[in-house]
Amino acid sequence: MSYNVLTAEISHESNTFSLHKTGKNAFMARYALMGAVAIKERGAENTVLAGFLDAGREHDWQVTHVISAAAGPSGKVRRKAFDWLCEPILASLDKYPFDGVLLGLHGAMGLDFCEDGEGELLQRVRSVVGKEMPIAITLDPHANVSEQMCELSNIIVSFKTYPHIDMRDTGRQAGDILQRTMACEIEPRTIRISRPMLEEVNGGRTDIGPMIERITAARAYEEQAGVFAVSINAGFASADVAEIGPTVLVSGQGDFTAHAAFAETIADDIWDRRFEVLNEYLSVDETAAIALTYEPDKGPLVIADYADNPGAGGYGDSTELLRALLDADVKNVCFAPMVDGELVQALQTAVVGKRIPIMLGGRTDPDFGGGPLAVEAELVSLSDGHFTGDGLMIHGLHGSFGPSAVIRVGGIEILVVTIPRQILDLQQFKAFGIDPQNKHVVAIKSMQHFRAAFEPISGQIIVCDSGALCTPRYDRLPYRNVPRPIFPLDL
Repeated sequence: MSYNVLTAEISHESNTFSLHKTGKNAFMARYALMGAVAIKERGAENTVLAGFLDAGREHDWQVTHVISAAAGPSGKVRRKAFDWLCEPILASLDKYPFDGVLLGLHGAMGLDFCEDGEGELLQRVRSVVGKEMPIAITLDPHANVSEQMCELSNIIVSFKTYPHIDMRDTGRQAGDILQRTMACEIEPRTIRISRPMLEEVNGGRTDIGPMIERITAARAYEEQAGVFAVSINAGFASADVAEIGPTVLVSGQGDFTAHAAFAETIADDIWDRRFEVLNEYLSVDETAAIALTYEPDKGPLVIADYADNPGAGGYGDSTELLRALLDADVKNVCFAPMVDGELVQALQTAVVGKRIPIMLGGRTDPDFGGGPLAVEAELVSLSDGHFTGDGLMIHGLHGSFGPSAVIRVGGIEILVVTIPRQILDLQQFKAFGIDPQNKHVVAIKSMQHFRAAFEPISGQIIVCDSGALCTPRYDRLPYRNVPRPIFPLDL
């Protein structure tokens, strides 16, 4: 029997501390692709949509893909933008008969009228399709999974890698479980176990550390009868919401006492090992001192500024790391991104090759990461900011920083952009004439995701805390809505 399945992707990781609310234009700037256009762009790459389509071909579904949309992590999503995203999904569900729904979501979307964006979307979908239609969703493992998400979807499958490189596999797994559900072979539901923490202490990284063992255990438990998916979510600490932090989910049927007991063992391990921090967060001055004496015999020194990561809602305009590198007079460095659309616009009339005095970065909130730097810069190039990824995470996918410029200040080449984006692919340098492999130092604003592309070329990796909005010093953030006591705010 061939089933009719609606698919959609809507993703936003909402940093509720950000001053920048997220509107329709933010989704248009990243991507908001309808139907066949989305399939053409994303349907053959490492995306959840591609996994949905793989399942559809295998099971001979009639797939109606409605929308693929994402905005860069930033503040809460505005109601009008959320309604705009939901409307085509709800209209399609109301117009056509479907047997199941597959949604690629993030799990940490906050709205300006509701903490739980995914729960709100699922509630609207259920209001159209009723209680009986099976719904499967995929999540980023940095989801703050709510009870409502579990109640309103039959199946939840989260990525099992960080850096995330298994999006397509995850979409396929969710699709295969949905197929069995539509065929009435199984009747899954999802249980949720949590711990009072802002997030798993290492953000869920799966390249090293205890998460490797946890994921291995999860995969083994998925082989048990009545178990279809086990998801371990690290949570997202930059969200001041009631249902925050690490969760363990089991989508299954049968003996839920046993399923819950297994999930409790994983959650206990996350709690018991909450002091086992893998990263050493250096100050910017400590970082610059290492960079100054680094010998690039085996590849460049890669410096990741975790605190100003646009991939977690950082503004991307923190100047503290750049200031420290300039003060130390570190040479042969590339640095990206510095978000400063105002400067890029002013540079449009500048002459390539000329040196000019500028004010760089630090425009949003100097209390988080420093204020503007007064420097003399040489304009190297101007561009539209477009690139196409070629690494494991975004291979073949198009992206844009918006109008951009490469400038040289001292011994540092800096990519100045308009649209904040996390650095996670070498093409985010190479597309603009910068070859990171030939640099002594590569300074990037990113958390963990950069490792997929930059670890193979690096001689050494260090991470720093510039004091920007995504600082791991959570006591600097004005939490109001998280339940208390909670780790690490209340040790």
